[in-house]
Amino acid sequence: MEQFTIKNLYQLEETIAAELFEGVVYPWELLPEISSFILELGKRLPADKFTQVKENIWVANSAKVAPSACLNGPLIVDEEAEIRHCAFVRGNAIVGKGAVVGNSTELKNVILFNKVQVPHYNYVGDSILGFKAHMGAGSITSNVKSDKTLVAVKNGDMEIETGLKKFGAMIGDYVEVGCNSVLNPGTVIGRNSNIYPVSMVRGYVPAGSIYKKRGEIAEKYQKD
Repeated sequence: MEQFTIKNLYQLEETIAAELFEGVVYPWELLPEISSFILELGKRLPADKFTQVKENIWVANSAKVAPSACLNGPLIVDEEAEIRHCAFVRGNAIVGKGAVVGNSTELKNVILFNKVQVPHYNYVGDSILGFKAHMGAGSITSNVKSDKTLVAVKNGDMEIETGLKKFGAMIGDYVEVGCNSVLNPGTVIGRNSNIYPVSMVRGYVPAGSIYKKRGEIAEKYQKD
């Protein structure tokens, strides 16, 4: 179960929420805590770098927010982040330094590490995206099972019950998700992995892999 742990998925120095992860083994354990953490952290943000633009919404002075974006709290938008035209933040969201939330993208109960890009028509709910993770146009995290039962994280015969009804995906650092892919509830993608476009992903994708389709996952290698 080591592959599912925070230390194997994320560089904690690349998020303003690092202290939230302290003493926690699996990242999905943090999903119910995001809202209260934002409310507590927001009060401690430096006034020379952040402005409280609305109740429970803190935006870095260096961030760019389009006038057409819809922001709901609790929310923190870190430095140099960009919230583009018609983005919809439903609340309970941390948008990391230099992150991009794009046109018609919807966020809900998420942590985006620094430099994450969800730039075109993405839905990201009840999920954590690691440093420089990128979701291609139209790719989404599906966060509720069709039968509404609790989500379990699975890898072959291994299964961890999360106790959560809403759980999208835990996406490691540097992951690339191809366009129009669906990450089913409870998906965990290891660092430096690529997901082919138009994929339907369920379960665990090992670090340093290329997910082509279910049952076909190749190990990445460096060309000479």
